[in-house]
Amino acid sequence: DAFAAANPAAFIASLPPQTPEYAALQRARLELVAAQSKGGWGPLIKAEKLEPGATGDAVVALRDRLTRQGYLAPMVTAEYDPQIADAVKRFQADNGLTADGVAGASTITEINHEPVDRLKSVLVAMERLRWMNGLPLGSRHIWVNLPDFTAKVVDDGKVTFETATVVGMNQPDRRSPEFSDQMEFMVVNPKWNVPRSITVKEYLPMLQKNPLAARQLKIVDRQGRVVDRTQVDFTQFSERNFPFSMSQDPSDGNALGLVKFMFPNQWNIYLHDTPQKPLFKKEVRAYSHGCIRLAQPFDLAYTLLARQTDDPEGLFKATLKTRRESVLKLDQPVPVHLVYFTAWPNVYGQIEYRRDVYGRD
Repeated sequence: DAFAAANPAAFIASLPPQTPEYAALQRARLELVAAQSKGGWGPLIKAEKLEPGATGDAVVALRDRLTRQGYLAPMVTAEYDPQIADAVKRFQADNGLTADGVAGASTITEINHEPVDRLKSVLVAMERLRWMNGLPLGSRHIWVNLPDFTAKVVDDGKVTFETATVVGMNQPDRRSPEFSDQMEFMVVNPKWNVPRSITVKEYLPMLQKNPLAARQLKIVDRQGRVVDRTQVDFTQFSERNFPFSMSQDPSDGNALGLVKFMFPNQWNIYLHDTPQKPLFKKEVRAYSHGCIRLAQPFDLAYTLLARQTDDPEGLFKATLKTRRESVLKLDQPVPVHLVYFTAWPNVYGQIEYRRDVYGRD
């Protein structure tokens, strides 16, 4: 194609992703290379924690690194004053940290990253975008950036809904995968059919110690009959020969919460509600078995249903009120992209960074 093109140079220039995100990453790459060539962002901060009111060499290092990274105007103070605290808050917000204005251990670790470290994240992000080049994201799509712990609805390039997420634990069989699919429907008041792996690895050892453990779950035989736990010796079974399945009926305490959003895939991954709300207050939220838990699942349901009904909240709540497992189909399937970007531009084109929670970079 290059040889056949009237302008081979223009043809080659058209091959990389032609997106504003890729262009922003290209600009960041040049800026980081320039910063590294000038010696980086200054001396490292040698402290475990710095709070407003502190003074000394570590505060000077904090001040200088924030200045060179563009968060603070040049100043001569050696005190952790309100201006520095505000700069720390902005830095924290840009790096997925709790924006409290206190430079704790995690904040100092992130501020101490050198331009070459950030450059690696940018280069990996550019490569991941090249892998996705040509993949139609969809004019409306759901963007789940795993290390950012968020799920977003994007309409024509603009984020119209966002919620915090909990993703898979950083363990070999629990890390959330990266893939794209089509969300086709949601299940309201879902029943939880416990995956075989969880049944035999987590619940079987509990039952062997105490047959009455995990009473919220039903144990069912191969004929679909509920098993009387008190009549079974669970110690005779292993992971390989356990003959039962386990499930949880719809309820407020159901592990899937009150709604799950389905895009059938080979990993059996989906987005869902959860009764474990306190986890959303944590900074690093990798606790699930692989599925994506949502902080605001009802609002996501309203957002998705708004395109096919004049009263999305009313439709959802009426379905919820039945207390029965029900399916609400999406008239137009919505593309879902589970991605892994530790460097990504915000709406202003500035690059924000996230920790490499799975070590995939």
